Amino acid sequence: MALNDSLQQLKNLDLAELDIESIGVWPLPVRAFLFVMAFCLVLAGAYYFYIKDLGVELSAVQAEETQLKATFEKKAFQAANLDIYRQQMADVEKLFGALLAQLPSDTEVPGLLEDITDLGNGASLNIVSITLQPERATEFYVELPIKIVAEGAYHDVGAFVSGVAGLPRIVTLHDYSLTSNEKSSMQELEIEARTYRYKAQED
Repeated sequence: MALNDSLQQLKNLDLAELDIESIGVWPLPVRAFLFVMAFCLVLAGAYYFYIKDLGVELSAVQAEETQLKATFEKKAFQAANLDIYRQQMADVEKLFGALLAQLPSDTEVPGLLEDITDLGNGASLNIVSITLQPERATEFYVELPIKIVAEGAYHDVGAFVSGVAGLPRIVTLHDYSLTSNEKSSMQELEIEARTYRYKAQED
C-alpha cells in the first residue's frame, strides 16, 4: 500500500514545486534518490581525491618491495658463499704472485739476455745479434721487445725456439722469419722475443 502511495506521489509530483528549504517534506522516493546520488558522489570524490592516489602509492611500494626482495636474495647468496669467495680471492692472489714472479724486473733483463745467448750456443746456433727495442707500456704491464738474429741448422733453430719457450720467465716469440743461405746451407733466423714486467704505479 505504501509503495502505491509513493508511486502516486511521484506521478503527481511537480518538480517546480520542490523547494530546497523544505527538503524534509519532499516525497520519500525523491529523498531516497537524492541520498543515493549524494552517496555515489561522495564515493566518486573519495576515489578520485584519495583512493586513486593510494593505488598509485601502493603500486610504487609493491615495485620497491620486489626490488628489495631481489637485492636481499642476492646479498643473502653472497653472504652464504662468503667463505668460498674468500678462498677464491686467496687463490687468485697466490696465482697472481706466481705470475709476477715470472716477470723480470729491470735488473733481471741482463740475466735473461744471458740465458737466451746460452740457449743459442747450446743449440749450436751462432747468435749474430741481440738488440733491445724500446719498451711498450700497456694498462697493466710493460712489454720489452728483444730482436734476435741467429744462424744455424734447421733443427738447431727448432731446439733454440723450444728452449726459449721453456724459460722460467715469461717470454713470447713473435714476427719471425727464416731464410736459407745457399752458400753455407744454414738457416738465418730473425725473431722478436718479448718479455714483460709488472707496471708499477710510478710507470
